[in-house]
Amino acid sequence: MILNLFRQENAAQAPAEQKASATGRVMAWNGAGRVAWSPRDTASLTRMGFAGNPVGFRCVRMIAEAAAALPLILQDENQRYGVHPVLSLMKSPNPAQGRAELLEALFGQLLLTGNAYIEAVGADDTVPLELHVLRSDRMSVVPGNDGWPIGYEYAVGGRKHRFDVSQGHPAVCHIKSFHPQDDHYGLSPMQAAAQALDVHNSASRWSKALLDNAARPSGAIVYRGAEGQGTLSSDQYDRLVSEMESHHQGARNAGRPMLLEGGLDWKPMGFSPSDMEFQKTKESAAREVALAFGVPPMLLGIPGDAAYANYQEANRAFYRQTVLPLAQRVAATLGGWLAGFSTDDLELKPDMDQVPALAAERDAQWSRVAQADFLTQNEKRTLLGLPSLEGDA
Repeated sequence: MILNLFRQENAAQAPAEQKASATGRVMAWNGAGRVAWSPRDTASLTRMGFAGNPVGFRCVRMIAEAAAALPLILQDENQRYGVHPVLSLMKSPNPAQGRAELLEALFGQLLLTGNAYIEAVGADDTVPLELHVLRSDRMSVVPGNDGWPIGYEYAVGGRKHRFDVSQGHPAVCHIKSFHPQDDHYGLSPMQAAAQALDVHNSASRWSKALLDNAARPSGAIVYRGAEGQGTLSSDQYDRLVSEMESHHQGARNAGRPMLLEGGLDWKPMGFSPSDMEFQKTKESAAREVALAFGVPPMLLGIPGDAAYANYQEANRAFYRQTVLPLAQRVAATLGGWLAGFSTDDLELKPDMDQVPALAAERDAQWSRVAQADFLTQNEKRTLLGLPSLEGDA
């Protein structure tokens, strides 16, 4: 009886049972977590890599402006046209844009999204009356049963307009970059450079935070109290923090000397090796972004690049390897699409003889071709990209 009462008393005094992990207080694991990358959709990439990054912005503008500024020539197998409805249309494509503005928007869309769409308005038997560049992020391809596009849908303001391309000559010309894993959309340089853009933006944010902190890491205030005691009371700590915030933070208080009372000692801290590596990481990321777009880093003012002997050589490589291939491909696609309205065999291409960066190369090529006595006149003209002359051997 007494034993039962003792057991009941102990049970009443025992705390309530709580369920918990048996290893909850044995080990605490703290990891760095996964890398946080920016979204890869078109809107996020454009906002992060073009509107929010100076390297990506400058790369796109340099390529688009240089390619749009190239003079265009129109020719067929027999002649080069000085006056033609296609040339007139390209000179004034619509009331709001000229040739340079239209082509700059076209190249910009292609570089940012990997796709560019241009619409023909009021097409007759010869050429369209107007040309308009459509935003790539608003356009979607409508595939047919065989996988080939049968239409394009343009969505804006909650409404969709469909362009039917299944019959007749299409009213929309779709220019896309090569994408190995997509049948309908192109791969943009912005997507290839997305990781480097994230690193560059993160380094910029770190630099901004460092500048907000007086452009250097802060130091430490060490308290040495009496008898080796190194702990401040709550009132002392709150007073010290308040004085630091009111008298020694912000641009207004920059350079103001600090007065420390007994027991307080200021220990400045310099840059750590990891802090010093941030600038190198930022420059390396900038070079990767420039590499993805095909712009020599020297033209962007990125230090540490010695791939070219001088600025002129870098500019020549920029035109030869990036601007001209892009402009030739877009002009060929655009010319073939415009020629389909009149069924003429026309070729639209940039005039390389009027590119200042390639003047030395073109002069050397003209000189070599002119001195080749074993070539006929038409063979020489073909090598120079000129139409053949009828009746000449």
